[in-house]
Amino acid sequence: MKKYKFSIKGHEYEVEILSFEHKVAELEVNGTHYTVEVQLQQEAKPSKTVKLVRAAVPQPTQEESRIPPPSSSRQLLVKTPLPGTILKLLVKEGDKVKKGDTLMVMEAMKMENSIFADKASRVVAIRVKEGDTVLQNDVLIELESL
Repeated sequence: MKKYKFSIKGHEYEVEILSFEHKVAELEVNGTHYTVEVQLQQEAKPSKTVKLVRAAVPQPTQEESRIPPPSSSRQLLVKTPLPGTILKLLVKEGDKVKKGDTLMVMEAMKMENSIFADKASRVVAIRVKEGDTVLQNDVLIELESL
């Protein structure tokens, strides 16, 4: 368990505590084994260390651990990257757009930012109008991929 070195009246002692249970200690002093009964002058205080015991985590069921298949939905949501104000809408519902086309212009952090189409699609719904104030991750436009 623990090793100690003592010097008593010029003599060196190497003491190793092998075990300590119920006031009985097993020691080895300079290679000689001893069993010692320890008498405490005052009772030892119980430890204030809290032992955290957690319940075992159950294994997930086969249904829970299954990875969902990729979404077959062709719907794409265009969301705001930053809070800001919509300045210009450049598309209307029913318009077909190509990848990279500008859908709208918004002001965020005192700068004009263009919002582009990620892929060729058709505008299904526009959820904002010019002058609207939007928060980050608000849905601006719903697209349907072609």
